[in-house]
Amino acid sequence: MPSLVIKHLGLQDYTAVWRDMQNFTNSRDENTADELWCVEHPPVFTQGQAGKDEHILNPGNIPVIPVDRGGQVTYHGPGQLVMYPLIDIRRMAMGVRCLVSHLENAVIDVLANYAIEAHSDRDAPGVYIASGAKICSVGLRIRKGRSFHGLALNVATNLTPFLSINPCGYAGLEVTSMHQLGVKADMADVTQAMIHALSSRLGYNSAQSTV
Repeated sequence: MPSLVIKHLGLQDYTAVWRDMQNFTNSRDENTADELWCVEHPPVFTQGQAGKDEHILNPGNIPVIPVDRGGQVTYHGPGQLVMYPLIDIRRMAMGVRCLVSHLENAVIDVLANYAIEAHSDRDAPGVYIASGAKICSVGLRIRKGRSFHGLALNVATNLTPFLSINPCGYAGLEVTSMHQLGVKADMADVTQAMIHALSSRLGYNSAQSTV
């Protein structure tokens, strides 16, 4: 299997990273290595292609950006680990549902290491704890057999902005974080654990990190 290139982007503007994802996906060819981008974003709401305005209740000063992923509205902000798998799923002979499952299961693996029991829901992509609260959202776009967008895991996220939307289109859906559950995990440690879990789940035999 090919190696996976890891890029640590730090805190970056959402729109700029989104455009970079599009450009990377549009310009890559069959020989381009797959990449995994690890990033945090300043506060922003993103509205998926099928998104309905009725799910945006009171955004206030936080910008709302219509984007080209699946799903409804979600929130990104500091303290949330966002990971964008830029993968040639056609080359990997992998379907979209399979990729989503690998992303969800990698998150479940990592949370288990922190003694947080979590599960996925086939009818509502993402990762949930036993109470039903959502701790990680998943939303992808596939273009010419290649994926972009990805997952957002609430590590130490300010959860208040989620009250301004119906998260992922579900009115009253509770959202939680690792910190809210009493796990004061370091972002760098969670990032490394997620890189390892995703690389393992997706079948890469090595991961090369770059700044």
